[in-house]
This record gives sequence, C-alpha cells and structure tokens, in this order.
Amino acid sequence: MAQSHPHVLFVALATHGHFNPGLHLANTLSHGGVNVTFATSSSVRHRLPKLPSSPNLSFSFFSDGQDDGFKLGNDVVPFLSQFERQASIAIRQTILKSKANGKPFSFVVYSLLTPWMAEVARSFHLPSALFWNQSAAVFAIYYHFFNGYKDIIGNAFAHPCIKIHLPGLPLLDSKQLPSLCNPANSNSFVLKLYETHFHVIKQEPHLKILINTFDDLEHDVLRAISVELIPIGPVLPSLSFFHPTNSMDLKPYIGWLNSKPKSSVVYVSFGSIAAVSTAQLEEIARGLLDSKLPFLWVMRKRSDGDEGDLVSCREELEGKGKIVTWCSQLEVLLHPSIGCFLTHCGWNSSLESIACGVSVVAFPQWTDQSTNARIIEESSKSGVRLRMNDDGIVERGEIKKCLDLVMGDGVEGESLRRNALKWKELANHATTKGGSSNVNVSSFLDFVCNGGNR
Repeated sequence: MAQSHPHVLFVALATHGHFNPGLHLANTLSHGGVNVTFATSSSVRHRLPKLPSSPNLSFSFFSDGQDDGFKLGNDVVPFLSQFERQASIAIRQTILKSKANGKPFSFVVYSLLTPWMAEVARSFHLPSALFWNQSAAVFAIYYHFFNGYKDIIGNAFAHPCIKIHLPGLPLLDSKQLPSLCNPANSNSFVLKLYETHFHVIKQEPHLKILINTFDDLEHDVLRAISVELIPIGPVLPSLSFFHPTNSMDLKPYIGWLNSKPKSSVVYVSFGSIAAVSTAQLEEIARGLLDSKLPFLWVMRKRSDGDEGDLVSCREELEGKGKIVTWCSQLEVLLHPSIGCFLTHCGWNSSLESIACGVSVVAFPQWTDQSTNARIIEESSKSGVRLRMNDDGIVERGEIKKCLDLVMGDGVEGESLRRNALKWKELANHATTKGGSSNVNVSSFLDFVCNGGNR
C-alpha cells in the first residue's frame, strides 16, 4: 500500500567521490516530494562549506571513529572496514529513533561500497535501491568479472598486448579495465565489497539500481546485461548555485581566472584519494611550464601537511599559473577561461567535464579511472589520454604534446572542443524536464511513493 508521507534514508560512504553525488541525488529526491534523511560520517559535515537547503531534506551525521575523514596517504582498507562497523550500528539506531519519533523510514537508498546496507534494510523490512556512482561500463565489467569472466579479464592483465571481448562491451585491453580486476591487485578487501554488491543483486533480481550516467553517453552498455540499470545522471549540484551573483568573485582563484582570456587556462586536479609520486609531480610541473599555458593546479598537501617541497620548480610555477590546495571544481569548470581539464578521470570529474563542455587530458591512476578515460577518449571523443613510459611515468614531453593538441588550433583540437560542447548539450537535455534522466528520476519517485512496489 502506498504511504502518504514517504521517508527515504540515504546512506553514503564518507569520501568525496561517494558523498558528493549521493548528497546531490538526495537533494533532488527531496525536491520531488519525498522526505529524505542523508546519513554519513560527521567528517563530511566538517568538510562541506554549505549544505543543500530543502524543507524535505534532513541530515544524520554519526561518528565512525575517523572524524577527520579519509586523507591522502591513508590506507583505504581500515577506513572502509571501520566505516562499515560503526555505520551499520549508527544506521540501525537512526532507523529505530526515527520510528520512535513518529517519522519511520519507508525506503532506503545506499551508495556504492556499502553493500552491507542491503542486509540492514532487509532486517527492518524496508525496500531498498542501490546508487551506483560509477559508469555503466564499469558496472558491466564487474558484472562479467563476477559471472564467469574472471579468468578472461585476468588474462588481459597477464598479456597487456591483447584485447578481450565482454558481452555488450567494445574490445578492451588491460589499460581500459578497472585496476581492481588485476590479479596483482592488493585491494582485495575493496574487491570483496564489489563482489558483495553483485551477490545482493543475485539475491534481489528486482533491486532498483540507479546509475550516475545518462542514456546518450552509455546507451548500448546500459542494455548489454540482464540487470536493469536506471540512468539518472549526470548527478550534479544545480548549476544555478554557481550563478555569478553568488560569492564567486570573493574567491582568489576566481579573481585570477577572471583576468585570463576565454578558454586559455588548463585546470589540473587529481582528486582527493589517488597519490601521485614526487617524480610524476615533477614531470607534470615541467610539462605545464614547457606548454607556456596558464594553469590552475589543485596541489594537495601531503599527509604531514607540507606541500612546499613537492616540486623543485614551485617558484616558476607560481609565476606562470596559480596553485591552490582546494577549489570548487564545478565552479571552476564552468568558468569561461577554462580551456581543458588535466584530470585523474574519477567518474565525478569525468561527468563534470562532460556537463561543462570542457575537453580533457586524461591521466587515470587506479580503480575505475582507466575505463572512464576510455569513455572520454573513444566514446565521447572529448579528450585524449596520456601514455606512460616503461617505468610507469608520464613524461613532460607527453604532457606538453597532449596539452598543445587539446588547447591548440589544429583540426583535432577543434574536433575535441566541438564534441565537448555537443556532450554538454546532451547532458543538460538528459536532466531537464522531459529528458531521459529526469523521466527516470520521476519514475523512481513514483516507485518510492508506492511503497517500493513494482
């Protein structure tokens, strides 16, 4: 029976790549007429300068014993295992407390790497849905990996020169597969979390799987497997939040960008988790200097808090570009002075580049990023991928070459920029009224309001 006042519990992992899209999806659902409580570690509250404001959106922050959050250099395994232990207890208490206060939950949405939430939801007889905040291509690869193709995928890593065929996917080599599928992968704990997700999907074949992509971008992949995937992306903050009447000009890096010509600046950022070696940072720095292009570089501090010695040419860099330890990425990508994005190709960053119409120089590091780089280079054709040398380093000459190509006036650079603008329009259309993702969100809200009944 349908509930008159649906109340959704949305649980997200406390890392930027998970809580950011989760929070924005929770906000979207709350504006669709349901009450949503967003639950995650209190470390998130400390890191967010601003929370979305909606009368139907509330927050439940809990301590997971790691209130400073995940930091560069931390081991991801103890972080994830501690989050699971503490969060599963806190979430159960939240469900009981909400019921005691006369505001019982009627539905649960949980994000990637929290598969244990499926059992928590079942124990309270609550219907649930998974929010897969990676691409459909990555979902399909893991699906095949855990359903009979593990050895074939492993063979691709053993023989890097070969390409493998997985049903419904283009030919792939080891440089286009998630690094967790590599038999030499040391993050077996993380891979086990993915495996548990697919075990849950097998147990619950009608589980709703909301996926942060859109139909035009991954049309064929979305239909390539027997599991129903519901594309609802790109899941981003409302672009109206970044209207120039806000406090953009008060931020020093925005003032610096305002002083630069249109499409002249390289934006450089490698996310919040992946650690780039000192030797590689030096090559990036020299490649940027050799390109003679202005740049905005988010250079994060090391775990000891010191960033001054990361590169030997810091003074030269600051004479040509601007270095910051943090910025509002979507705000930067929307700035007219940005000409390209040198990125690790985390899925959020990849989607933001597409939604903002910015060409990419792809520098994937680990997990899903190599697959995302393939989407950028070969599907959307809005960027190029850097190639490593035999020592696993991308040299300065390669960086300069790719920046020159993407930012230059040549035929290939112009084609990349045209494609980037085309995908910007398609992404925007998907999330506006009547667009494919917008329709899917509306259908999901109807499903929730009907008590989670098919």
